[in-house]
Amino acid sequence: MRSFDFTPLHRAAIGFDQIADLMDRVLTNEVSQPSYPPYNIEKTADDAYRISIAVAGFAEDDLSVEVKEHTLVVAARKAEEDGEKTWLHRGIATRAFERRFTLADHVRVTGASHENGMLHIDLVREMPETLKPRRIEINAAPALENRGENAKSVN
Repeated sequence: MRSFDFTPLHRAAIGFDQIADLMDRVLTNEVSQPSYPPYNIEKTADDAYRISIAVAGFAEDDLSVEVKEHTLVVAARKAEEDGEKTWLHRGIATRAFERRFTLADHVRVTGASHENGMLHIDLVREMPETLKPRRIEINAAPALENRGENAKSVN
């Protein structure tokens, strides 16, 4: 296995901490990614996205959605059921989970909804005005009349 040490990068690059952290996350030794619960990510508009997570068996009170330092954290913990039930077959998994999504710069969560066993999280990318491309107007050069007067005085 390859192992990279990004410590020198952390010391030498000021303001690029996110790049180093992203590289660390990508190159971690964790080979297996959790597959529960299943989820979809769709692009709903040019700068809008939706994450849909299958959360069958969980109520709204069992779910939590938080944003911490460019990371969207979705967690679920099923409340203990009152009384004992005898299960003949239990195929719907309601085990606790925590799923993390790394958000790009300027992406913010606009809302979340829970319907028909699906948790939908809406996101939008909002580029600040300072980062948007802007057109620079080109001004005309100073009048050529001054150049003509200088040429007459030389002769």
